[in-house]
Amino acid sequence: MGSDSDTRPVYVLVDGENIDATLGNSILGRRPRPEERPRWDRLLQFVRERFGADPVGLFFLAVGSELPMTFVQALLSIGYRPVPLTGPPSDKVVDIAIQRTLEALRDRAADVVLVSNDGDFVEGVEALLDGRRRVAAVGFTEFRNHAFSLLTRKGLECVDLEFDVDAFTAELPRIRVIPIDEFDPFEFL
Repeated sequence: MGSDSDTRPVYVLVDGENIDATLGNSILGRRPRPEERPRWDRLLQFVRERFGADPVGLFFLAVGSELPMTFVQALLSIGYRPVPLTGPPSDKVVDIAIQRTLEALRDRAADVVLVSNDGDFVEGVEALLDGRRRVAAVGFTEFRNHAFSLLTRKGLECVDLEFDVDAFTAELPRIRVIPIDEFDPFEFL
Protein backbone atom coordinates (compact mmCIF):
# COMPACT_ATOMS: atom_id res chain seq x y z
CA MET A 1 0.00 0.00 0.00
CA GLY A 2 2.41 2.69 1.14
CA SER A 3 6.01 2.70 -0.07
CA ASP A 4 7.36 3.01 3.47
CA SER A 5 5.62 -0.15 4.73
CA ASP A 6 8.91 -1.83 5.65
CA THR A 7 9.86 1.04 7.97
CA ARG A 8 6.38 1.76 9.29
CA PRO A 9 5.46 0.13 12.59
CA VAL A 10 2.67 -2.44 12.77
CA TYR A 11 0.52 -2.22 15.89
CA VAL A 12 -1.31 -5.38 16.94
CA LEU A 13 -4.21 -4.55 19.28
CA VAL A 14 -5.48 -7.68 21.02
CA ASP A 15 -8.93 -7.77 22.62
CA GLY A 16 -8.20 -10.97 24.52
CA GLU A 17 -11.54 -10.91 26.34
CA ASN A 18 -13.47 -10.90 23.07
CA ILE A 19 -11.45 -13.73 21.55
CA ASP A 20 -11.67 -15.77 24.76
CA ALA A 21 -15.44 -15.21 25.06
CA THR A 22 -16.02 -16.16 21.43
CA LEU A 23 -13.89 -19.25 21.82
CA GLY A 24 -15.57 -20.31 25.07
CA ASN A 25 -19.19 -19.31 24.52
CA SER A 26 -19.66 -19.67 20.78
CA ILE A 27 -17.17 -22.30 19.61
CA LEU A 28 -16.53 -24.65 22.54
CA GLY A 29 -19.60 -23.99 24.68
CA ARG A 30 -17.43 -24.07 27.80
CA ARG A 31 -14.36 -22.47 29.29
CA PRO A 32 -11.35 -23.18 27.04
CA ARG A 33 -8.68 -25.47 28.42
CA PRO A 34 -5.10 -24.16 28.24
CA GLU A 35 -4.30 -26.29 25.18
CA GLU A 36 -7.36 -24.82 23.39
CA ARG A 37 -6.29 -21.20 23.72
CA PRO A 38 -4.55 -19.26 20.96
CA ARG A 39 -0.78 -19.35 20.76
CA TRP A 40 -0.28 -15.61 20.77
CA ASP A 41 3.33 -15.88 19.64
CA ARG A 42 2.06 -17.36 16.35
CA LEU A 43 0.01 -14.22 15.78
CA LEU A 44 3.10 -12.02 16.11
CA GLN A 45 4.99 -14.29 13.71
CA PHE A 46 2.09 -14.18 11.22
CA VAL A 47 2.02 -10.37 11.34
CA ARG A 48 5.81 -10.21 11.02
CA GLU A 49 5.66 -12.35 7.86
CA ARG A 50 2.54 -10.78 6.34
CA PHE A 51 3.44 -7.13 7.01
CA GLY A 52 7.22 -7.43 6.72
CA ALA A 53 7.92 -5.59 9.97
CA ASP A 54 8.33 -6.39 13.63
CA PRO A 55 4.94 -5.90 15.25
CA VAL A 56 4.26 -3.90 18.40
CA GLY A 57 1.87 -6.21 20.25
CA LEU A 58 -0.48 -4.51 22.73
CA PHE A 59 -2.55 -7.00 24.73
CA PHE A 60 -5.44 -5.26 26.51
CA LEU A 61 -6.57 -6.81 29.80
CA ALA A 62 -9.37 -5.94 32.19
CA VAL A 63 -8.02 -6.60 35.67
CA GLY A 64 -9.30 -6.08 39.18
CA SER A 65 -6.96 -4.91 41.88
CA GLU A 66 -4.32 -7.55 41.12
CA LEU A 67 -2.45 -8.35 37.95
CA PRO A 68 -2.65 -11.92 36.62
CA MET A 69 1.16 -12.09 36.88
CA THR A 70 1.61 -15.53 35.33
CA PHE A 71 -0.27 -14.45 32.20
CA VAL A 72 1.40 -11.02 32.13
CA GLN A 73 4.84 -12.62 32.35
CA ALA A 74 3.95 -15.06 29.57
CA LEU A 75 2.84 -12.16 27.35
CA LEU A 76 6.03 -10.26 28.06
CA SER A 77 8.18 -13.30 27.29
CA ILE A 78 6.68 -13.70 23.80
CA GLY A 79 6.93 -10.01 22.91
CA TYR A 80 3.63 -8.38 23.89
CA ARG A 81 3.21 -5.27 25.95
CA PRO A 82 0.37 -5.97 28.39
CA VAL A 83 -2.07 -3.10 28.90
CA PRO A 84 -3.80 -3.87 32.24
CA LEU A 85 -6.89 -1.73 32.78
CA THR A 86 -9.39 -1.19 35.53
CA GLY A 87 -12.45 0.99 35.97
CA PRO A 88 -16.02 0.99 37.18
CA PRO A 89 -17.88 -2.28 36.56
CA SER A 90 -20.19 -0.47 34.14
CA ASP A 91 -17.26 0.49 31.87
CA LYS A 92 -15.97 -1.86 29.21
CA VAL A 93 -12.40 -0.75 29.90
CA VAL A 94 -10.78 -2.87 27.19
CA ASP A 95 -13.19 -1.54 24.54
CA ILE A 96 -12.64 2.04 25.70
CA ALA A 97 -8.86 1.66 25.61
CA ILE A 98 -8.81 0.01 22.17
CA GLN A 99 -11.14 2.68 20.75
CA ARG A 100 -8.84 5.39 22.12
CA THR A 101 -5.81 3.61 20.68
CA LEU A 102 -7.43 3.31 17.24
CA GLU A 103 -8.18 7.03 17.37
CA ALA A 104 -4.59 7.86 18.41
CA LEU A 105 -3.23 5.79 15.52
CA ARG A 106 -5.08 7.88 12.93
CA ASP A 107 -2.34 10.52 13.04
CA ARG A 108 0.55 8.03 12.97
CA ALA A 109 2.18 6.47 9.96
CA ALA A 110 1.49 2.93 11.12
CA ASP A 111 -0.21 -0.25 10.00
CA VAL A 112 -2.81 -1.71 12.35
CA VAL A 113 -4.00 -5.21 13.15
CA LEU A 114 -7.07 -5.43 15.39
CA VAL A 115 -7.67 -8.82 17.00
CA SER A 116 -11.36 -8.86 17.88
CA ASN A 117 -14.75 -9.80 16.45
CA ASP A 118 -16.41 -6.85 18.21
CA GLY A 119 -18.47 -4.43 16.14
CA ASP A 120 -17.75 -1.67 18.64
CA PHE A 121 -14.48 -1.11 16.76
CA VAL A 122 -15.87 -0.83 13.22
CA GLU A 123 -15.96 2.97 13.21
CA GLY A 124 -12.40 3.26 14.54
CA VAL A 125 -11.11 0.74 12.01
CA GLU A 126 -12.94 2.45 9.14
CA ALA A 127 -11.31 5.77 10.05
CA LEU A 128 -7.90 4.12 9.54
CA LEU A 129 -8.73 2.95 6.01
CA ASP A 130 -7.19 5.95 4.32
CA GLY A 131 -5.20 4.16 1.60
CA ARG A 132 -1.89 5.04 3.26
CA ARG A 133 -1.67 2.07 5.58
CA ARG A 134 -2.56 -1.60 5.85
CA VAL A 135 -5.31 -2.48 8.29
CA ALA A 136 -6.43 -5.98 9.23
CA ALA A 137 -9.11 -7.47 11.48
CA VAL A 138 -8.22 -10.86 12.96
CA GLY A 139 -10.81 -13.10 14.58
CA PHE A 140 -13.13 -15.98 13.83
CA THR A 141 -14.72 -15.46 10.42
CA GLU A 142 -18.18 -16.75 11.31
CA PHE A 143 -18.33 -14.62 14.49
CA ARG A 144 -16.72 -11.44 13.15
CA ASN A 145 -19.11 -8.52 13.07
CA HIS A 146 -20.49 -8.36 9.52
CA ALA A 147 -19.61 -4.68 9.19
CA PHE A 148 -15.91 -5.64 9.07
CA SER A 149 -16.59 -7.73 5.95
CA LEU A 150 -18.18 -4.70 4.31
CA LEU A 151 -14.99 -2.73 4.96
CA THR A 152 -12.96 -5.10 2.76
CA ARG A 153 -14.15 -2.93 -0.15
CA LYS A 154 -12.25 -0.07 1.45
CA GLY A 155 -9.10 -2.16 1.94
CA LEU A 156 -9.59 -3.95 5.25
CA GLU A 157 -7.91 -7.36 5.34
CA CYS A 158 -9.99 -9.94 7.22
CA VAL A 159 -7.95 -12.76 8.73
CA ASP A 160 -9.09 -15.93 10.49
CA LEU A 161 -7.19 -16.64 13.72
CA GLU A 162 -7.36 -20.42 13.26
CA PHE A 163 -7.27 -21.00 9.51
CA ASP A 164 -5.02 -18.13 8.35
CA VAL A 165 -2.84 -17.45 11.40
CA ASP A 166 -2.70 -21.10 12.54
CA ALA A 167 -2.78 -19.88 16.15
CA PHE A 168 -4.08 -23.13 17.62
CA THR A 169 -2.32 -26.43 18.23
CA ALA A 170 -5.56 -28.41 17.90
CA GLU A 171 -8.41 -28.11 15.41
CA LEU A 172 -11.40 -26.26 16.84
CA PRO A 173 -14.93 -27.65 16.38
CA ARG A 174 -15.96 -25.01 13.82
CA ILE A 175 -18.11 -25.22 10.76
CA ARG A 176 -16.75 -23.18 7.89
CA VAL A 177 -17.49 -22.64 4.25
CA ILE A 178 -14.97 -24.71 2.30
CA PRO A 179 -13.67 -23.55 -1.07
CA ILE A 180 -14.04 -26.52 -3.45
CA ASP A 181 -10.30 -26.51 -4.16
CA GLU A 182 -9.69 -27.19 -0.46
CA PHE A 183 -12.42 -29.81 0.00
CA ASP A 184 -11.09 -33.13 1.26
CA PRO A 185 -13.81 -35.80 1.56
CA PHE A 186 -11.62 -37.79 3.96
CA GLU A 187 -12.14 -35.08 6.58
CA PHE A 188 -15.81 -36.10 6.62
CA LEU A 189 -15.50 -39.89 6.33
